[in-house]
Amino acid sequence: MTAASARGLKVHNAPSLTIEAQWNRPVRVKWINDLVDSNGRYLPHLLPIDPTLHWANPAGGTAERDGQPSSLEDPQPYTGPVPMVTHLHGAVGVGDESDGYPEAWYLPAATNIPAGYASTGTWYDFFAAKAASKLGVSWGPGFATFQYPNPDRARTEWYHDHTLGMTRANVYAGPAGFYLIRGGPSGDKAVLDTRSGTPAVLPGPAPKEGDAFPPRKEYGEIPLAIQDRAFNADGSLFYPDSREFFDGATAADPGFIPDTDLSPIWNPEFFGNTMMVNGNTWPFTTVRQRRYRFRMLNGCQSRFLILDFSGISGVEVWQIGNEGGFLPAPVNLTADHGNQLLLGLAERADLIVDFSGVPVGSHVLGNLGPDEPFGGGEPSEAFEVADPASTGQVMEFRVVPAVAPDPSTPPRFLQLPVIAPLPAATVTRQLALIERMSSSWDGPAQALLGTLGADGMPQEAMWADHVTENPTRGSTEVWEFYNFTADAHPVHVHEVAFEVVDRQALVTNEDGETEPPARLVGSPRAPEAWEAGVKDTVIAYPGEVTRVKASFLTAGRYVWHCHILEHEDNEMMRPCQIGPDQPGQPPDRHG
Repeated sequence: MTAASARGLKVHNAPSLTIEAQWNRPVRVKWINDLVDSNGRYLPHLLPIDPTLHWANPAGGTAERDGQPSSLEDPQPYTGPVPMVTHLHGAVGVGDESDGYPEAWYLPAATNIPAGYASTGTWYDFFAAKAASKLGVSWGPGFATFQYPNPDRARTEWYHDHTLGMTRANVYAGPAGFYLIRGGPSGDKAVLDTRSGTPAVLPGPAPKEGDAFPPRKEYGEIPLAIQDRAFNADGSLFYPDSREFFDGATAADPGFIPDTDLSPIWNPEFFGNTMMVNGNTWPFTTVRQRRYRFRMLNGCQSRFLILDFSGISGVEVWQIGNEGGFLPAPVNLTADHGNQLLLGLAERADLIVDFSGVPVGSHVLGNLGPDEPFGGGEPSEAFEVADPASTGQVMEFRVVPAVAPDPSTPPRFLQLPVIAPLPAATVTRQLALIERMSSSWDGPAQALLGTLGADGMPQEAMWADHVTENPTRGSTEVWEFYNFTADAHPVHVHEVAFEVVDRQALVTNEDGETEPPARLVGSPRAPEAWEAGVKDTVIAYPGEVTRVKASFLTAGRYVWHCHILEHEDNEMMRPCQIGPDQPGQPPDRHG
């Protein structure tokens, strides 16, 4: 995407550029897979790619693309051209041709694509034809053009790769960035100051087109993408090249596919040993003794964050928004939540942080989330917190004196835009979050989704199994996520913005996992204050059912999945068909 003028600032935030959109004004983006060298030859992936998963599999040709290879003898890491397809996370009203369906990937237009390779995914041609008919745009070798109508409430969205079976590696390598929607009836100008009834003043300014780079002005609104990474001694990105990294499984003991059910490279989770913000390790920013607006994103691989401001003396923190835009009312995290905020994978938080009372000097934003899978509970009680010398430090704020009075409205006086509730639901779906343990090793082989049978038993479903989630276009449904695993999972549903209804305990075994058949215990509990309003990702805790309500307004083929990237890449993702099948769409091969 290019700026509107040649002088426009191309990059505001790393790892990838930030796109700003206006409410209800369509944005068209040409996504180019340009992973080629100066001679037009494809560049192999920076990271080890496991070819034994159900994945894009370009080397399998048209017959075996988007599947597990038929020949798995002595599998070696994939070193061919890199497939990519971009998903705008949080967008609603987007046609399925522009959603970034995992089987709509495409290779770069390289001069040396090996003979017999599939250059596009199973759904690419269907969506290309639909984009031509609907949008009047052409797709071609190495690119696709998507259109985003932006009817959403003003909000913080983000884009990232969504290629089948290798999202974890592509996102880890860099392609991810913010997409901010501004304006409209739920935008900044709709926020009022309760003292006067006039429009409030939110902290700013934000970066905008035409700003110099490096900037010559101070920003008061800053997007912050938090990710965890690890590095080799030469500074290159480290990502495991063997399952041994996770739990010691090796080719010798117990062995890998095809001799066992363990993939040789895939790791069930990955936790980097370094925190990165906007592409920088050991990041810092200079702030004055005034209020700032931070748009926080948990862009980690598997890591839940518990942002801890309590080490910043005199700070005051309010949350005013989440994934779906402004909350119904500001939430005082300092007074009511111990200056802490839980942020699941892909969740966003729109914060106002007041440094007015913070002493001049350096102060660190901490992280109390674990360096391992998260199952809920309190830091230091239910789990050991992140290493305070590394992953327990998110970033440093270097506080300097204010040079002028702060014109922004104190958060306690903010009146946020009214949120219209969704219609009553007419359908309730009972869905299951499942972990399949290895038959050869004391560890997981796959993470899965499925449905809950009438007998309360979880019923597993693979990515290629027939579609079980098929809402009628225009309907409103409640989806119940029954978690049968020991871990919390951030569940993301494409194309919709939902309300978190409640959570309710289930009968558990001695390991804290839901004991089949699923049986409810006690009364439902309300969502957390920061989960009010509209969301697109929700934390489903172990031993509980989590309920959300959504309206399905745009027909087409979408997905829902766990947003622990390692999980979604190995079967914890399922297709969702809104409305009937479309004429000419690819058949479900295992339907």
